[in-house]
Formats: sequence, C-alpha cells, structure tokens
Amino acid sequence: MSDLLLGALALMLVIEGLLPFLNPTLWRQVFLRVLAMTDGQIRFVGLSSMLMGLLLLYVLYS
Repeated sequence: MSDLLLGALALMLVIEGLLPFLNPTLWRQVFLRVLAMTDGQIRFVGLSSMLMGLLLLYVLYS
C-alpha cells in the first residue's frame, strides 16, 4: 500500500512540474492570477480539485 501511495505522489510531482518546465511564462501568469484570488476562491478551487480526484478514484476502482 505504501508503494502505491509513493507512486501516486511521484506521479503528482511529475505532472505538477510539467507546466513550469514546458512553458515557464504561462506558469508565471497562472501563478500571478492565483495570487490575485481571494482565500475563498482558492479554497473553492482546492475543494473542486479534491472532489474531482475522489470521483475519478471512485470511477477507476469501483
């Protein structure tokens, strides 16, 4: 189980690193937009991301 969790973490880091590696200018623009968001907006984006991830896991493993 821990191997699966570490593999998922490693894959997440690879995916997170794609945009800054491939297009650092766009990544910087996205980051600046996030800095301009309110705390509530950032929380909503985080919640939406978690829910989509949970839904994807449910679809894949049910």
